[in-house]
Amino acid sequence: MRRSSDDTVRFVSSNRHKYDEALPVLRGLGVRVEYERASLQEIQSDELAIIARAKARDAYGRLGRPVIVEDDGLFIEALGGFPGAYSSYALRTIGIAGILRLLDGSGDRRATFSAAIAYDDGSESRAFEASVRGVISEVSRGEKSWGYDPVFVPDGQDKTFAEMGPDQKIGASHRTGALKAFAKWYAG
Repeated sequence: MRRSSDDTVRFVSSNRHKYDEALPVLRGLGVRVEYERASLQEIQSDELAIIARAKARDAYGRLGRPVIVEDDGLFIEALGGFPGAYSSYALRTIGIAGILRLLDGSGDRRATFSAAIAYDDGSESRAFEASVRGVISEVSRGEKSWGYDPVFVPDGQDKTFAEMGPDQKIGASHRTGALKAFAKWYAG
C-alpha cells in the first residue's frame, strides 16, 4: 500500500504513553500521525491481532478516518503465558506486585512482550505483530515507567524497560517492531 505524503493516520488509544513512544518511530519512517484519545471496545481473545483489529474497527467507526491502534501482552512462560492478552486486566487487578508474587520462587522467569498494531480505513483492515524475548526481574526497577516496564528485561540487556532512556527503550521495544512492519506496508 502506498499513501501520499499528506495522509495522516490517527493513533487511537486511551493511553497517551503508547502514542508518545510510537510518534518518533512513525515520524522517522515517514508516517504522519496524530493522537486521538478514546476508550475502545476490547473483545476477549487470546490473540492480540484479533483484539487489535476489533479495536481498530471500533476506532474507524467512531472517527471515519484511517486509524491505527495498539494492543500488547506480556506472556510469562512459568505462568503458562499469563497474563498474555489479558495483561491490562491483570495490571489493573493484581498489579506488578501480584505478578511478582506469582513468580516467587520460580526459577523460570522467561517472558515475551508482544505487540500488535492494527490499521483500519473502512475498507481495509490489517494487523502487524512483533515480539521481544526477555525475563521478569526479581523486583520492580525504574522510576519513570508505566505498564510492565519496571519488570521486563529484554534479552541482551541488564536494565528493565523502565530503567532505559527513551531512545534505548524504543530501540528494544516490541511496539517498535510492530510499528516498523506497519510503516513499511503503509508507506511502501
